[in-house]
Amino acid sequence: MSYDEEARDYHRLPHPGKIAVVPTKPCITQRDLALAYTPGVAVPCLDIEKVPDDAYQYTNKGNLVAVVSNGTAVLGLGNIGALAGKPVMEGKGVLFKRFAGVDVFDIELDTKDPDEIVRICEVMAPTFGGINLEDIRAPECFHIEEELKKRLDIPVFHDDQHGTAIISGAALLNAMEVTGKDISKIRVVFSGAGAAGIACAKFYEQLGVSHENVVLVDSKGVIYKGREDVSPGHPKYNPYKAYFAQATGARSLADALKDADVFAGVSMANLMTKAMVRSMAEKPVVFAMANPDPEITYEDAKAARSDVIIATGRSDYPNQVNNVLGFPFIFRGALDVRAKAINEEMKIAAAKSLAGLAKEDVPDVVLEAYGADKMRFGPEYLIPKPFDPRVLTWEALAVAKAAVDSGVARLPIKDWDAYRDRLENFLGAERETMRRLIHQAQQHPKRIVFAEGEDHKVLRAAQIIIDEKIGVPVLLGRQTVIDKAKAEMGLALKGIEVVDIGASPFFEEYVQEYFRLRARKGTREDEARRDIGTRSHFGPMMVRMGHADVFVSGSTRYYPTAIGPMLRVMSDKIKNRTISAAHLVIKDGNNFLIADTSVNIDPSAEQLVAVAEGVHKLALRLNMKPRIGLLSFSAFGSVRSPSSDKMRRAVGLLWEKHPDWCVDGEVQADIAVLPDLMKDYPFSKLEKGANCLVFPNLDAANIAFRLLRSLGGLTLVGPILIGLDAPMHILQRGASVEEMVNIAAIGAVQAQQLASTALK
Repeated sequence: MSYDEEARDYHRLPHPGKIAVVPTKPCITQRDLALAYTPGVAVPCLDIEKVPDDAYQYTNKGNLVAVVSNGTAVLGLGNIGALAGKPVMEGKGVLFKRFAGVDVFDIELDTKDPDEIVRICEVMAPTFGGINLEDIRAPECFHIEEELKKRLDIPVFHDDQHGTAIISGAALLNAMEVTGKDISKIRVVFSGAGAAGIACAKFYEQLGVSHENVVLVDSKGVIYKGREDVSPGHPKYNPYKAYFAQATGARSLADALKDADVFAGVSMANLMTKAMVRSMAEKPVVFAMANPDPEITYEDAKAARSDVIIATGRSDYPNQVNNVLGFPFIFRGALDVRAKAINEEMKIAAAKSLAGLAKEDVPDVVLEAYGADKMRFGPEYLIPKPFDPRVLTWEALAVAKAAVDSGVARLPIKDWDAYRDRLENFLGAERETMRRLIHQAQQHPKRIVFAEGEDHKVLRAAQIIIDEKIGVPVLLGRQTVIDKAKAEMGLALKGIEVVDIGASPFFEEYVQEYFRLRARKGTREDEARRDIGTRSHFGPMMVRMGHADVFVSGSTRYYPTAIGPMLRVMSDKIKNRTISAAHLVIKDGNNFLIADTSVNIDPSAEQLVAVAEGVHKLALRLNMKPRIGLLSFSAFGSVRSPSSDKMRRAVGLLWEKHPDWCVDGEVQADIAVLPDLMKDYPFSKLEKGANCLVFPNLDAANIAFRLLRSLGGLTLVGPILIGLDAPMHILQRGASVEEMVNIAAIGAVQAQQLASTALK
């Protein structure tokens, strides 16, 4: 399957589009229906008629944003129209929800008349807590935003203008600190005089850049006094550009950049040359923010000047200027205080909060996500990373405070510490788990061996692993079969390795190592040769011998059949160990581990202790704070049985071995995960609820995870094998492509951590 087809499938399957409306109240019984609609709905309606602000407590208005576009300036696609821009607006809704919990209706307007857009937004404003204008071309976007700000008493924000301005503004503040330059004395040259360029220029002035030191360059060259289109009376007079017209002899970008301190590019790729960088002042700052390709590449800028500080819009280089650092959190703070507007004070607060966060010690969760030993404020780290979970609490709180201080908040917050706690509880450090793990895997890609290398799902997963730069897929199979399959499926698969076992130069070495391991376990040399000739033995041996880092198997085989070869290959390393498997469950930003889902049929209390210890270790590797509940049909002795007694005994053993751990049981599953139910058991160590669930036997655990997977509404990753000294994983039979990619990413992260441990 080609990348284009995969993009189409992503948007159309299993349901068309990326967002949906989900009810937040039950509507099952006749009474539910009566409360939800008639006659019960009349009560809040009449309350709102009397007190309009009651809409914030009876409806979702306070957490609902309209993403409004007419499709005249979509991403890098240009004027493609309202309907064609809808996937982008839905994507914006996904980012709002995933990063800050803000609900979105995307609204595509089939009109290019700015006054018509203003009027439509004005009459539908009662529905929303805020309006995010998106992908509307300049100069119409300026007029629309200005008019809506005058007419409405809810936040209005044009992200194309202010998002880039705020994020790059944070980088500018810190760049000036790093270079030791006075922001009021620097010369700044902008390439691009559309919505983003003009907004950035105005915002930089708010941050302290002197107006006379700002030069704008558009497709015609420098905007200077006397140029026809910035002269009043000209048919194409543009007052927004005219504001920045300077009395200068510079006419080209190259002219303007001579001795400039800062370049801010929001235009197009490859407009800036090395010579231009060399012509700039000492310690030049280059913000090459065109997407997907910058005005000058990171490599070229660094080659031109060793003292250059560079930021781009790309995630694979330092200092990524990414708007997702802004709009979700700005609206979160604005909505939480029911702000009447997003004013300059709030935008400046957002930029300064990001600049301040970049100077803080970077937590391990961020370092591990980006595969770095350290991140420290300086030329290569001017702004926080997009997946830094602290951005929510820093930025939303700063914006909310600025709204209160500037007088636009209708619901002032009195206890800021409590608000910070609410934000932290809302987001959670475990949010976006798989994206963070994939990003972490990208930092030091590993060799990932797939036993079923000819399987079409495996080939699709391999393509994603290459595209995402997670690792190097090593496919066990026949080159001719794989070549034919990838041609039929339209896959490039550039960068994969195909290993035909019989032709491998390591075959004989593996046979002898396996024979050495198994000779006193009844295996003859000819049997060792037969076993190593199978993919299920050869793949694990590649990992054991250091020729690969991760092994993934089982997508076309049953679990018991697939696990045996791995255990035989690692037999000398797992003596007296309990091997188990866990599934990672991700739902509504919360992570849970459930075990043992695949290996031990009826574990003893001692084996359950080993399972819990393995889950504890896995949780820490996934940056979870383990709170372990040992599950039963009984709750803290409510019913006595051999099964509940076993769980109670396992808890006692864990308390003896690990007195500082948060572990308790035996406990019923709903009580374990719902803190409100746990309140009835004040003696329990699980007052915040459990996030690691150990089941009494394979029946219970396997039934639970299969039921969860079937019901949907969550992400399941696994099974993750626990107890081996190498990342080897067995997929459930019939695993999806997404499950293959997820388990490969987890295996790659485990391999990174094992390598790091070995070096210490």
